[in-house]
Amino acid sequence: MKIALLGLGSVGRGVARVLSDPAYGFVITAAADSKSGAVAQPGSSLDMDEVFSRKAATGRCGDTAWNAERIVREAEYDILVEVTPTNAQTGEPALSHIRTALARGKHVVTSNKGPVSIAYPELAQLAAEHNAALLFEGTVAGAVPIINGLVHGLAGNKVLQLFGILNGTCNYILTRMEEESLTYAQALDEARDLGYAEADPTYDVNGTDAAIKLVILANAVFDMGVTLDDVIRIGIDRLTPDALRMAGTTGHTIRLIASIHPEKRLLEVSPRLIPKDHPLVVEGTLNAVTVETKLAGPITFIGRGAGSVETASAVLADLLAVKERYGGT
Repeated sequence: MKIALLGLGSVGRGVARVLSDPAYGFVITAAADSKSGAVAQPGSSLDMDEVFSRKAATGRCGDTAWNAERIVREAEYDILVEVTPTNAQTGEPALSHIRTALARGKHVVTSNKGPVSIAYPELAQLAAEHNAALLFEGTVAGAVPIINGLVHGLAGNKVLQLFGILNGTCNYILTRMEEESLTYAQALDEARDLGYAEADPTYDVNGTDAAIKLVILANAVFDMGVTLDDVIRIGIDRLTPDALRMAGTTGHTIRLIASIHPEKRLLEVSPRLIPKDHPLVVEGTLNAVTVETKLAGPITFIGRGAGSVETASAVLADLLAVKERYGGT
């Protein structure tokens, strides 16, 4: 199947690397960064090593005549892979790219949280109207298959509640504060140095990133029809090493927990006390989500929640699902 790849940053590189294996049966026929695009000749595929080399040398992946918007609108492809940076306020330009692709009857696989959190009901309806797939496993927990686990693996189970760690940056900071008695500022600086935190980490540390992921789960899995404003949010920036030490005296630790109670329509992100022997107490940048179900009881998903190859793993799973479902047409 032919793929148009939008976004040539860390995740885009991971996707290109994974799809270079011909065993998967995908070819990249078009690619774009924020300034330019590259389109293969009919019947051929792009040499992505060449595309990335050109971008490194010139700052552009290809010709300015082929930008992302034109590729989505005019290029030949079966699946749009949208992995550009997230805009949590408007979802743009990714939201427009996805709308255009779905309206053309093209399948969409994305790891971009913005469009899915802002406009999931609209996008899902558009996909249904045009017999196109819209898949986004990589938007919530990186390589952890939480959406597929809930929709398919736990099909038929009533979910009583879902709660867990959906932001690796915060988990790393809290882990280091506990292990080394670092202050919040010291742990944050360390996370920045290691590339786990952005230069501006506000969305991570104030709970917004985890809240966006909750909205995606709430709407796509539980059909709750909520927005970011419906999520109660308390961040970790006021936590101290003393608070973690005090928690430790009772056999607890503190983690930033995102939770959904579907029946109560309650969504919350906040620091919480957790027993140190609870499955959610994972270290470093790992994600962990516990799902309490009526039939299967509690089930915990644990894995890497971010990273280029890890997110590419989720994208690949979605691509293979599209290929299986639509038979390469």
